[in-house]
Amino acid sequence: MDTDAQLSERDRSSDPDEGEERSRSARFPRRLRRPVRAARQWLTGGGTLRQAGVLLAVCLVVLLLVSNYLVQPFLIPSGSMENTLQVGDRVLVNKLAYDFGREPRRGDVVVFDGTDSFVHDAPAENPLTALVRKGASAVGLMRPAETDYVKRVVGIGGDRVTCCDKRGRLAVNGVPVIEDYLHPGDEPSQVPFDIVVPEGKLWVMGDHRSDSRDSRDHLGEPGGGTVPVDRVIGRADWIGWPLRRMTSLDRPDAFAHVPGPGHGAHG
Repeated sequence: MDTDAQLSERDRSSDPDEGEERSRSARFPRRLRRPVRAARQWLTGGGTLRQAGVLLAVCLVVLLLVSNYLVQPFLIPSGSMENTLQVGDRVLVNKLAYDFGREPRRGDVVVFDGTDSFVHDAPAENPLTALVRKGASAVGLMRPAETDYVKRVVGIGGDRVTCCDKRGRLAVNGVPVIEDYLHPGDEPSQVPFDIVVPEGKLWVMGDHRSDSRDSRDHLGEPGGGTVPVDRVIGRADWIGWPLRRMTSLDRPDAFAHVPGPGHGAHG
């Protein structure tokens, strides 16, 4: 029996370096091994400056992914939602709020694309400028597109929304709504209206009624001032910046006693 030959064969097959190299190589097809090895060397080499740049790039990619699919900072560009939201506030928009069959509810503060409802001729924008603006607005550094709006949901599909009764109150499905969130000194509306919100649409208004272009201003246009639910980008759940104003945006109790859609509709 050739014991030395058996030991030699056993030693070669159990070489840890060789086994590790074979294991790593087996992860990639042969034609990809060289570029993968080169990429690994480039990422781990080059000193602190290159590593910092790679880390920054990875962070930006993660931030953009989170902004596109989960939570997006939204810079408030006007005073139409004062005093709830002020110019320069960054709100955090929950993009999953209305997934899985959930729908906007009365009182929610929503961000939506106003194309074909509030804006019928979208302004032209230089492609490069649009790309820069989209990237910067995705992290709350620039104002959003001119077609993006933030308003409060006052009526959902099937609701009859009217204003104003003898006491100057807005009503939904015949029930007066006490809107404690309105800007001090504002009336619910200086323009009377009476509308039944179509199914799949929303009636939205700003909290600063005397300084808000909202559903009231588009009554005579296609869509009647209502916003399609599928145009809603997400629900504004938090004020994230400035720190002194950091707070959650809870749904008010103003609509708690409003009956379901269909009550108070035109006969």
